[in-house]
Parts: sequence; C-alpha cells; structure tokens
Amino acid sequence: MDPSQAHLLKGVTVWFTGLPSSGKSTLARMLERKLRKWNLKVELLDGDVVRTHLSKGLGFSKEDRDINIRRIGFVCHLLTRNGIIAIASAISPYRKIRDEVRQRIENFIEVYVKTPLEECEKRDVKGLYKKARAGEIQGFTGVNDPYEEPLHPEVTCNTVSETAENCVEKIIQRIEKLGYLQLVKVKS
Repeated sequence: MDPSQAHLLKGVTVWFTGLPSSGKSTLARMLERKLRKWNLKVELLDGDVVRTHLSKGLGFSKEDRDINIRRIGFVCHLLTRNGIIAIASAISPYRKIRDEVRQRIENFIEVYVKTPLEECEKRDVKGLYKKARAGEIQGFTGVNDPYEEPLHPEVTCNTVSETAENCVEKIIQRIEKLGYLQLVKVKS
C-alpha cells in the first residue's frame, strides 16, 4: 500500500539497534524522510550526533555507554509522551540497558538491524573494525566488546537479504499495526 496520507495516533519511539555499520542510521534516516513526507512530527536522534552534542565527553566504557543510552532514552521518552515519533539510532550493545529504556518509554518499538559481522566490516567506511582488529581501539562492539542481540524485537531487518526500502516499509507496517499510525489511501 502506498498511502497518500498518514495520521499519527500517538507518540512512539522507534529504537534502532545493531552492530556498528549494520545500517541503523541509513534505515533511520529513510524512515524519518518518509514520515516527514506525510508532515508527521518526527525527531531523529542518531548515535554519532548525540555523542557530539548531548553526550560529549563520554567515552566507550560500559558505564559511559549506559549513560549515553539513558540520555537518548530520556529524550525519546519526552518526545514520545508529547505526541512525537522519536527515532533513535544507536548501537546500544547491552540488552539490560535497552530493556531499561523500553520500560521507561510506554510506546516503544525495537528494530534490530541484523547484519552479520563480516558484512558490517565490509561496510565500515570509517575503518573502525580494522583499527579494532589491529588493537588500536579497545572495547569496540563486535570485536573486543559484546553485542547482545535483542530477544524479542518488534521488527528485525536483515540488511543482507532485504532492501533498505523493504525494511522501512516493514517498520512502517509494524508502527501502523501497533496502533501508533494510521495510513490513508486518498482516492484521486
């Protein structure tokens, strides 16, 4: 269905999680653009941008990563309760902190961007995996720090076997099915 209009029924957080270079930011930006086309209230909190502004000065220890995710979650909570679609794109490698954020935000959709490590390494334009494998970066998720896969995400996007467009469409359908969005086909 290619709707002509969409109505936001209530605020929701769409939380993208996955390995570095899995495609989280790409999918999040595509989702944001599609929702904005329908003139919906939407804000994107990308992990890299948040670290530059909201979490500047934090490192990559487990404690600092948890603080970063809590900050993103707090902002998403505020946006969501005020009737906005909050899109968060952050590695958020630890299941416990993701679950904590889920508990804080009433309307929450977890999107697991499931991409094999080998594929993430191929896509790594910043060369971070290579540096981590060479020992230049410690605590890098997927190499020398764990990534704990979600147990029950609302949406799983396999970016190797699905196109980005299909992934975004699947996410929008899930947002609608869960009652946050109403898609309307206007007859011409």
